[in-house]
Amino acid sequence: MTEFISIIQNVSRFITLTREEELLFTSLLRMQKVRKKQFIVQPEYVCQYRTYIATGALRSYFMGNDGQEYTIALAVDDWWISDFTSYIYQEPATLFVEAMENSTLIQISYQNEQMLYEKLPKFERFFRLHSQRGAAAIQKRMLGSISKTAEERYEEMQKKYPQFLQRFPQYVIASYLGMTTQFLSRIRNQKLK
Repeated sequence: MTEFISIIQNVSRFITLTREEELLFTSLLRMQKVRKKQFIVQPEYVCQYRTYIATGALRSYFMGNDGQEYTIALAVDDWWISDFTSYIYQEPATLFVEAMENSTLIQISYQNEQMLYEKLPKFERFFRLHSQRGAAAIQKRMLGSISKTAEERYEEMQKKYPQFLQRFPQYVIASYLGMTTQFLSRIRNQKLK
């Protein structure tokens, strides 16, 4: 049970659980350790797990027709990540989800999540609130990518997510911000002057 303390704390920010409910919830989880560069989701395979990061850093990305990687999401300790479209609809994934550090993950399978909803309906509230916040963040990011300059996007990341700049390589940050690695280097060098 102690290995699941962080996910219980994450859930408890949104819903209150009794000790029995915590035990039921954690009985449906699995812990997985992954190595840096290991994939937990790949295109064409159905994503079977919703993943919480106990420790580590992961990214999700897709490969464009041009062979370029396009980073969709970055996630670190106490965040969730997956190919949510594949997971929710149980259809083949379009994204890669890759560990960028050795990481410890806590996962719930699609089947166990459905069972959890039946036994503890309050988890529908938890995942609804989680999904709403995620949708709002995606909308803000999309609007920022349309309306802000590359420099403004980088500055915003520096302020909101400074841990990303320490934990992800420059090529991943550049991909996430929608620019080349060379252009990101120029922005960083201008900031240092």
